[in-house]
Amino acid sequence: MKLNHFKWKRWHYKNTTLLVLSLVVFFFLVKTPQVDNLIRQVGTLGYVGAFIAGTFFVSTFTVAPAAVILYHLADSLHPLEIAILAGLGAMVGDYIIFKYLKDKIFVELRPSFMKHGRPYIRILYRSPYFAWMLPVFGAFIIASPFPDEVGVGILGLSKIRRWQFFLLSLVLNATGIFLVVSFARLV
Repeated sequence: MKLNHFKWKRWHYKNTTLLVLSLVVFFFLVKTPQVDNLIRQVGTLGYVGAFIAGTFFVSTFTVAPAAVILYHLADSLHPLEIAILAGLGAMVGDYIIFKYLKDKIFVELRPSFMKHGRPYIRILYRSPYFAWMLPVFGAFIIASPFPDEVGVGILGLSKIRRWQFFLLSLVLNATGIFLVVSFARLV
């Protein structure tokens, strides 16, 4: 037992390993009836449910249930209210992903990437164009239907300030959620 603990403590990719394991566990849990029941209960919470659904709207694995919750909330709440509250929730969800990727995963993987990466990738990373293109590209991905994790990861590689990330995430997610909820009201 002590030897395994020592190996784990010295393992350089702890956070990356935990991320992969949590995704595998989540993939199997999402198919259970308990999770389905939880999704239905969150949809009855009104404004709090909108915030919670927004938090889960940012992940590839939870976007579908969150969209269903927001779709049902559109019957009883104004789309702008849902967009603002769910946008705030999405901003929180994006920040959790951003913080974890930037402070844990990228720190673990950067030495390996720089050691084994091609020289042109190092040159690109140090380029001044790279510094301003990363936030633009990351914002585009967050605003698009692509998974927010990719856009947030790209923003994590950039030198974006925390307040800029919050503002960008809130505006982009609130706009996307407003469009989803408005469409739900039309249908």
